[in-house]
Amino acid sequence: MVTPAVVVAAPASGSGKTTVATGLMGALRRAGRRVAPFKVGPDYIDPGYHALAADRPGRNLDPVLVGADLIGPLYRHGCTGADIAVVEGVMGLFDGRIADTGPAAVEAAPAEGSTAQVAALLAAPVVLVVDARGQSHSVAALLHGFATFDRSVRLAGVILNRVGSARHEQVLRQACAQAGMPVLGAIPRVDELSVPSRHLGLITAVEHGRRAQAAVAAMTELVARHVDLDAVAALAAARVAAEPWRPEGPGADGTPTIAVAAGTPTIAVAAGKAFSFGYAEHVELLRAAGAEVAEFDPLTDPLPPGTAALVLPGGFPEQFATELAANDVVRGQIRALAAAGAPIHAECAGLTYLVDELDGHPMCGVLRGSARFTDRLTLGYRTAVAVADSPLHATGDRVTGHEFHRTTVEFDESYQPAWVFRGRTGDAVRDGALHRGVHASYLHTHPAAHPQAVTRFVAAAARSKLAG
Repeated sequence: MVTPAVVVAAPASGSGKTTVATGLMGALRRAGRRVAPFKVGPDYIDPGYHALAADRPGRNLDPVLVGADLIGPLYRHGCTGADIAVVEGVMGLFDGRIADTGPAAVEAAPAEGSTAQVAALLAAPVVLVVDARGQSHSVAALLHGFATFDRSVRLAGVILNRVGSARHEQVLRQACAQAGMPVLGAIPRVDELSVPSRHLGLITAVEHGRRAQAAVAAMTELVARHVDLDAVAALAAARVAAEPWRPEGPGADGTPTIAVAAGTPTIAVAAGKAFSFGYAEHVELLRAAGAEVAEFDPLTDPLPPGTAALVLPGGFPEQFATELAANDVVRGQIRALAAAGAPIHAECAGLTYLVDELDGHPMCGVLRGSARFTDRLTLGYRTAVAVADSPLHATGDRVTGHEFHRTTVEFDESYQPAWVFRGRTGDAVRDGALHRGVHASYLHTHPAAHPQAVTRFVAAAARSKLAG
């Protein structure tokens, strides 16, 4: 049996789909359902709120990073033990990776990485969250357009958000009836649900602490009061022919997706407020490859005993530079770990933590250079190639990754780049650095798309002289 799903989408960003999706997860769970939460795209922040609402890990479904063929298997894996899934979309329903211009690009629909593509791959119905401010009868035309634009996507209902009054709701419901679209809920305008945001989006749930829990509780109550949960659950559906993804394999060709290392090396994974951007499948793959995974918080903790390798995921070190600098014990340990040649995998925030200093605050000093916070947002998918061997990749390995940051790094020494890819103007962009056992870059990749990199990393950790 494939767990049924509803996909929560919107005509555009800012319509309130995160509030509705998170509240729907919480309300269904409160009603006794076992809810599997998902987010379309490479977003790391929304899944943190989803996890609070559903009480299980929030997971991502990104066809650009993992390929369309893995969406169904990853969905089924994330639904283990659940009886319904809620998938929050990204941007507008049909917004995705921007393709090259030309006739071929115009014919490509739905756009790669879009909510519409994921909904079509799962054969799951879409619930459209419409911001009703400033419109009444025109919502009928909007719904008609979204329902007929791409017949591979089934628009099954609408949730009206930010409704101004009872009269406003009545007119909106009449317009929806004219468009033949069921109304699953009408949510009034409320101001108290706003979650603090910063330069990359909402403040993460782990940082927001009790206030995040309170916000999720308020979203849950709002949706439970104003959305017909039974109607939403009744329309949920999904159709996936592929078997569930499993970190230990086998893959599509019947061979294991991951090899088990000789020994059980301890791999430390940074977590906490400064390093919260990661995929649940990463830790699952590390364990499947034979590693003992030990999480620690670089703001306060030393490295776990027996650490043979280190993973530094993305996050917000620029927000916690003072606290990171104050933990000189772990900074020294990481410097010694790197000097011993241990495998270190650092992405984005991890890269800025490994340089000499970040905005004037001393960091680990593993890579000679400095990091600065800027006003410039670097954002987008990249297709990159490894130009040298590392503990993660062999020369020539190709990946699709995602950049999302406002920091920049300048190196004081010449390092081999972790990746090279083509910039928008066609020039070659060198990203990150390789140094001894360090692979550090701005590029986020999804480990489920590259299990061989995890195998290689754990094997390198097992061979390390630091492995117990």
